[in-house]
Amino acid sequence: MSRTTLKTPTLRIAAAVLAAALGAVGYHCIRQVFAEEESGWNRGLPQQHKSIWKVHDDRRPKPPPVAPGAECREPPADAIVLFDGEDLSRWNGKWKVENGYMEANSTGSITTKDSFGDCQLHIEYMAPSPPQKGDQARGNSGIILMTHYEVQVLDNYDNPTYSDGYIGAVYGQHPPLVLACRKPGEWQTYDIVFRAPRFKGETGDEVEEPGRVTVFLNGVLVQHNAEIYGWVAYRSLAKNRRHPDRLPLLLQDHGDRQPVRFRNIWIRELDLSWEAIDNRK
Repeated sequence: MSRTTLKTPTLRIAAAVLAAALGAVGYHCIRQVFAEEESGWNRGLPQQHKSIWKVHDDRRPKPPPVAPGAECREPPADAIVLFDGEDLSRWNGKWKVENGYMEANSTGSITTKDSFGDCQLHIEYMAPSPPQKGDQARGNSGIILMTHYEVQVLDNYDNPTYSDGYIGAVYGQHPPLVLACRKPGEWQTYDIVFRAPRFKGETGDEVEEPGRVTVFLNGVLVQHNAEIYGWVAYRSLAKNRRHPDRLPLLLQDHGDRQPVRFRNIWIRELDLSWEAIDNRK
């Protein structure tokens, strides 16, 4: 293969397909070509699990835009309402509460008092309007399941960033399938189905079954049964580490004074173990 750089996302995607067809030889050839066009941002980033791309790779194809439709908001009968617009009685933290929403106020992240494992989570949020700053400093927060596995919250309306840092991403691991972002100042809706990782034995960090997540953003599928490679990490490779079967939900204060708002948060506790699923057949 010619040692020319790949100038467009289309060519890079074609090269990735070609690499897959050529097997290991093609993979290493494409890796060499990619290395020739690396930006300063990319240098030093680790290779992503099961991918030709690096973590936070700014060459990775961006998610195509999709206009979202109507939203579904009401909690079902078996849901636990974590925030109904009244107070933070189910949370540890000091965020502001007014007008039916809670707002990040630079007092740190907040966590639920209860702990959860497998779950279905509904949550709505709004990025500041008018927009403040740009890239990762624009409306940044995070929905961090079990305090370790992050679904990204960001304002990506006319605001590109690295692909695995977009709204709807499993942060630092999987870009969203599409970009279904509303304008800043409009409420965005997440519906998430999460299956916690299962660890081998009683000790050690080896997983028997990795965590997985399916995510809808504003009614649009953005993650489908995505494998979670480990704890959320910045500019480094995610790694699994043993933890209890149940841990709190965390909403992130990103630390750059972004007054992101949240409302209408409810969760359904699930048992997505294969044994439980088999018993329901």
